[in-house]
Amino acid sequence: MNGKTIPLSKRRKGIVLYWRRARGFSLGELKEAGLTVDQARRLGLAVDLRRKSKHEENVKRLRDILRVKPA
Repeated sequence: MNGKTIPLSKRRKGIVLYWRRARGFSLGELKEAGLTVDQARRLGLAVDLRRKSKHEENVKRLRDILRVKPA
């Protein structure tokens, strides 16, 4: 896995927010980038069906991946 395909998630410690590595991209992020779960898995991307959050940084990463590797 290269640096571009690592999904990020926010973690709160007290009042400070930290970014951490997530298990996979959420459904909302995939939908906003124009991907389905099957397409993302064919591209070798991890998908976390439990995550409900949607981060713009992850959507930008997915769009960059689509520009490089069309589905």
